[in-house]
Amino acid sequence: MPITVDIDVMLAKRKMSVGELADRVGITPANLAVLKNGRAKAVRFATLAALCEALECQPGDLLVWEPKDTADE
Repeated sequence: MPITVDIDVMLAKRKMSVGELADRVGITPANLAVLKNGRAKAVRFATLAALCEALECQPGDLLVWEPKDTADE
């Protein structure tokens, strides 16, 4: 998928665990893992806003656009 959620960098910068972030955002660690591992097909704006609030960052700090590899097509 060309857009990924890059939570690991912000977690490291904030010295926060996945479990702590999940608690602060109000989602399960399993759902946070889906976002972290690139398996999510969508993310709600409310969840994105909660992630940004907990990590004290902007949406652009978490969302990364990666162009498709045309060789795979």
